[in-house]
Amino acid sequence: MNKKFIAMLFLLAPLTLFAQKFGHLNSGDIIQAMPEYKAAQTELQNLEKQYSDELKMMETELSKKSEEYEVQKATLPENIRQRRETELQELYGRMQQYYQQSQQELQKASQDKMASLTDKITKAIKEVGVAGGFLYIFDTASGIPYISETLSTDVTAQVKAKLGIQ
Repeated sequence: MNKKFIAMLFLLAPLTLFAQKFGHLNSGDIIQAMPEYKAAQTELQNLEKQYSDELKMMETELSKKSEEYEVQKATLPENIRQRRETELQELYGRMQQYYQQSQQELQKASQDKMASLTDKITKAIKEVGVAGGFLYIFDTASGIPYISETLSTDVTAQVKAKLGIQ
């Protein structure tokens, strides 16, 4: 009887493997369809424009002061000339520092906004996975080279529906 039971397990094992449900989706398509993504992109573009405008003002100021200095340079006393050169160097340094800080802040804002969207998508994927009885749901946007569409179900539409998007 024990041998019959083991033989039965070997016969049924392949059937249970085929009974497993696998799903796949493209999170990139889902993110781009989210209204929150479009709003985040607009916010980031506005923030980038603010930083860019401020940097342009700093560049204009540096250029103007540099031109004035070049015109007056020959007639200025040594101490005033050195002070103006120091001011120009400091202004250039502040401009470089502002550029670096603005890029870091822009990157952080982008990461924060994407993390929020990713969390929403992950939650929706889990809900679809549980409701559909899926063993795995793979994200094709992560670079999976091949997924058999005959053995795997595309759940992109279900996740979009769960998020309330089309």
